[in-house]
Amino acid sequence: MQKILIIVHAPPYGSERCLSALRLALALAGREGKKPLLDVFLMSDATVLALPNQQDASGNTLQQMVEQLTGHGVPVRLCKTCAGNRGLLDLRLIEGVTIGTLAELAEATVQADKVLTF
Repeated sequence: MQKILIIVHAPPYGSERCLSALRLALALAGREGKKPLLDVFLMSDATVLALPNQQDASGNTLQQMVEQLTGHGVPVRLCKTCAGNRGLLDLRLIEGVTIGTLAELAEATVQADKVLTF
């Protein structure tokens, strides 16, 4: 089974890179037949994506996309250092999202057949 690691650096708002990463991850997680093993790691400003109840001006929410990913069993992790630098470690996160370490990211990178960054 193919293993794909998706690393998101881009902030959830201000560009479409974070949205594009989530859309691709959902398309891969929802494939019929041979589904790859996915791992999503949020770094830098992408870590704020894990905070619940955010909305943009149109009322759309990225939270639903993250919840769909975790509902498919896709691990979504935040870089602990990045989250700490942004004051997120003690805040409630979207259900299913966890804090990860650089060592876990390194292991996921070594184990992955493909690494995609956004």
